[in-house]
Amino acid sequence: MSAGGIAHVEDQPALDPGPSGEDEPLACEACLRRAALLELLSPRLEYVGRDPDNLAALLDLADDELLEGVAGKAAARLRKRLDATDHSQPPPPGVQRICRHDQRYPAALLEGPGAPRMLHVAGGGVQRLGELLREPAVAVVGSRAPSDYGLEVAHALGRDLAATGVTVISGLADGIAAAAHEGALDAGGPTLTVMAGGVDVGRPASRRALHRRLLQTGCAIAELPCGNGPGGWYGAARGRIVAALARLVIVVEASDEPGELIHARIARGRGRLLGAVPGRVLSPLAAGPLSLLRDGAVLVRGAQDALDALYGVGERRAEATEGVEQRGRLQPRLRAVLDRVAAGEDTLGKLLAGGSGREALLVALAELELGGHLVRGDGGRYLPHG
Repeated sequence: MSAGGIAHVEDQPALDPGPSGEDEPLACEACLRRAALLELLSPRLEYVGRDPDNLAALLDLADDELLEGVAGKAAARLRKRLDATDHSQPPPPGVQRICRHDQRYPAALLEGPGAPRMLHVAGGGVQRLGELLREPAVAVVGSRAPSDYGLEVAHALGRDLAATGVTVISGLADGIAAAAHEGALDAGGPTLTVMAGGVDVGRPASRRALHRRLLQTGCAIAELPCGNGPGGWYGAARGRIVAALARLVIVVEASDEPGELIHARIARGRGRLLGAVPGRVLSPLAAGPLSLLRDGAVLVRGAQDALDALYGVGERRAEATEGVEQRGRLQPRLRAVLDRVAAGEDTLGKLLAGGSGREALLVALAELELGGHLVRGDGGRYLPHG
């Protein structure tokens, strides 16, 4: 078998079916050993694995080649540690392991170089993971420090896509990723997160409540065993999993720095659809999406654009969410103010300059905020919400 290939069933090592018998996901000794090897090499991959192309080439190597290539003179010592590792220990309660020899392993992950040998799955297990990936999924990604505009757009995309039954995929980082997951969960729809470390603990700590909420109806997956914290190299490793599982990758806000566009780079290399949300041309956080749009990415203004890219124009319609229905029932005077805010008159000064009476305008803004249709953003700007 080649380093990056898939073993035939008759060639694979003895499998551990686990306590549940034949229905338990398969985890062969070779793939368990590979997961342990990645854990062992994690500190060294910090130096050589942050570039996605370099990482894919490394992870396409056989175990001994990877060990020699990354560990160098320490390879013999680390091999002894690896040989002494007990791979028979079961994962923590609520976590399942599935290796690439199991037919239920996501087929999309087996494409391309450096495919993960094994996944650790929390939240409904392998069965729920299969359900989440039954139809095309969408990744919503971007900056960890977005603007309020970016957060609102990511939340709306996650909500509206999930309400239509599309699985929303992202990491569990602060910023765009967390907003997309929260939107999907608010809609009661499907969502899947790829962890930068083990699946057992939500990281960063600020997202542990979101992690617990997500596991109730969605899934968290990781290549590294439980107990591992996030590493810098795992940004590229996680990016290749996110991009492989998604049919469409949408960048909401990002600078034009390589680190913030890593998902877009991998998606293009994997032949995935790539979309981008336009932003203010002078904003550094719009530089990444605007460069992607210039180079041919799909323009994404909302969930309907994403659905049109996935299924064909008009083939599948975005579901009307509760917020959209409520906006449709607004009084004309409130709807007019909300439309003006959406059109760019997003501060009190701009709205007043448009000819509105101050007292009536303040009353309308207060009603829209209390109704959840507007929120305050950066610099006191108003943002449509819901």
